[in-house]
Amino acid sequence: MAGILDGVDMRTQLAGRNRLELLLFRLDGQQKYGINVFKVKEVIQCPPLVQMPGANPVVCGIANMRGKTISIMDLSMAIGGPQLDDFAGKFVIITEYNRQTQGFMVGGVDHIVNMNWKDILPPPKGAAGGSYLTAVTQIEDKLVEIIDVEKIMKDVMGCSEVVNEGVIDSKLDATEQHVLVVDDSVVARGQVKRVLEQLGVECTLCNDGQHALKQLLEWVDEGRDLNNWLALIISDIEMPQMDGYSLTIAIRQDPKLEKLHIFLHSSLSGGFNESMVKKVGANRFLPKYDPNELAGFVQERLKEHAEQCSSAA
Repeated sequence: MAGILDGVDMRTQLAGRNRLELLLFRLDGQQKYGINVFKVKEVIQCPPLVQMPGANPVVCGIANMRGKTISIMDLSMAIGGPQLDDFAGKFVIITEYNRQTQGFMVGGVDHIVNMNWKDILPPPKGAAGGSYLTAVTQIEDKLVEIIDVEKIMKDVMGCSEVVNEGVIDSKLDATEQHVLVVDDSVVARGQVKRVLEQLGVECTLCNDGQHALKQLLEWVDEGRDLNNWLALIISDIEMPQMDGYSLTIAIRQDPKLEKLHIFLHSSLSGGFNESMVKKVGANRFLPKYDPNELAGFVQERLKEHAEQCSSAA
């Protein structure tokens, strides 16, 4: 597996061009799955694992890597498939999601493919509800499934969606303000929505950048004054059809939308995203997912928006 993730500098140049690279892998059969290379730190053969009494059955054990203890999950079991056996013959994809490093055990790793987000499609209708599928694509005439890792993380490790009382500003009146939430993960959309509900903010949900851009233009056609009504757009980065970077660029290039406030909210973390925020013209980058942090920044923006609307009146 050495060398499979070489060329990171070349991959960073794909961001902002509605492109990505997928690492293809298999679980227990021939079905291929994909994961964005930006979320992958390394790919290794399964190391010795230490069993953890009382752990979720999906967690095969923990491994010590470079002085850090990492949980290793059986990705096949995590999505409802059969348990992987013969750990020594399997591979582990070390990833960073939602500020945490974890490993996903897989049956085999194939290769990396360069893709356009336009070729990454939402799952078929009826398949997304309770499944772990967040997107699909075709590679060499074969279906590749992209798994909703945020749903796995929530189901296996849990995640608080409650904003602490001390964080919520009881004096904030957001009844005249609206937020657009854009994310392909049904879990992530729900998490952001629940934070906004606790703040008393109404929102509209979209499942990708193309859907969001269409919604914004429909509101303009309806005669809405978006600068006064829409306080904020909270968008994921990785999404089918149109990613968050490309959505931001499209908004900044449209005179009717260019002044809208945009938070890019992603499980892709690191300094790279901070620089991309400036490059594409977003207002802030927030790594997923901390309900208190999200609530704090949203309230800060709502107050700022209310003041702007008041001074413009």
